[in-house]
Amino acid sequence: MLAIDRAELDAQTGGDADLADEVLALFAGQCRSILPRLTDASLPAGQRADLAHTLKGSASGVGATQVRACADAAEAQLRAGAAPAALDALVQAVEAALAEIAPDRES
Repeated sequence: MLAIDRAELDAQTGGDADLADEVLALFAGQCRSILPRLTDASLPAGQRADLAHTLKGSASGVGATQVRACADAAEAQLRAGAAPAALDALVQAVEAALAEIAPDRES
């Protein structure tokens, strides 16, 4: 299973390959910025839930369906005050998406 649904990405970008590359690069940067804070247990749960929500929205815009699903689960768990069991799956999904976006770069 691919980390990025290219058909969904094409639908979001109108089939414009340059735009797709641009939004994927923005998504990758956002993942690299958000994930360390989202997994930081010292931050308040509400702040971490907001970060998961942001990542969920970004993932939706590029067709990163697994990232979207895992971020949604993490957000729900954080908002409910539960231990965010979905974070491990989210980290793996983000790593897979980053590897697919830039396979020649380290995540």
